[in-house]
Amino acid sequence: MKIVFMGTPDFAVGALEAIVQAGHEVTCVVTQPDKPKGRGKEMQYTPVKECARKYQIPVFQPMKIKQPEEIAVLRSYEADIYVVAAFGQILSQEILDIPRFGCVNIHASLLPKYRGAAPIQRALIDGEKETGVTIMQMNAGLDTGDMLTKTVVPILDTDTGESLHDKLSAAGAELIVKTLPMIEAGEVIPEKQDDTQSTYAKMLNKSMGRIDWSRPAVEIERLVRGLNSWPSAYTSFHGKNLKIWESRIAREAENGTNAEPGCVVWVDKESFTVQTGEGALCITNVQIEGKKRMPVKDFLLGYKIETGEKLGV
Repeated sequence: MKIVFMGTPDFAVGALEAIVQAGHEVTCVVTQPDKPKGRGKEMQYTPVKECARKYQIPVFQPMKIKQPEEIAVLRSYEADIYVVAAFGQILSQEILDIPRFGCVNIHASLLPKYRGAAPIQRALIDGEKETGVTIMQMNAGLDTGDMLTKTVVPILDTDTGESLHDKLSAAGAELIVKTLPMIEAGEVIPEKQDDTQSTYAKMLNKSMGRIDWSRPAVEIERLVRGLNSWPSAYTSFHGKNLKIWESRIAREAENGTNAEPGCVVWVDKESFTVQTGEGALCITNVQIEGKKRMPVKDFLLGYKIETGEKLGV
């Protein structure tokens, strides 16, 4: 098939690679404009643009894809279907109607659950046991189109937002390559979403990572994993932000049942433990503001943490 591929971040790269390697003709890659990054503010290509350049595929980077002049450019690239994966702009109905097979989206959840921008992290934070990828026929709504195919990915107790992202990216790449010939052959039976079962995963922001120590330890532990690697869970310590990168539910011996939430109840050479609203959380890997990420055993060489002191104040 002739395909216009729309995507921007790392999540979309695997799908683009798989589509090219499966022998489809990608006539154009559409991605977000380059952005300045770092202290030098040098313009940096999006991950999808980097991939497109490797395969010498034409790249189109519209500021606002719904503008008439941008749509005219899109029409100039012949395509049977548009494949979208975390592109970052909303497509108008006019765009959705351009290719003969319409536009399909690689969405990182088992729709109708977790529509929206952050389905990977939200499923993990909420304690789901499984998630997956849905190939969806796009319409003018937000992730509300008919479902075409799905694949399930188990969520492990050790998964982080980053590890689950990588698993779902690979699963999406595999699923889109299986789905495209089925679409072309008319073998897919679209399934409407049950809107009553839908949930929304809003875009992540840094404030979501602030730890509320009055919440149960199990919830905070999932927050730590879900927001790893961005924006990360954090608290305050001696007037500075302290990112919590790794943690586990504390053993009974480390648990201070009479302490207030946020109070340190146990300290050893490898970790420190904080009381929560229900149970306690053992912290094993941190990053103090202005320093690199490190195991707690290294952190404790430069910072003193005492039983009874309170975090988050």
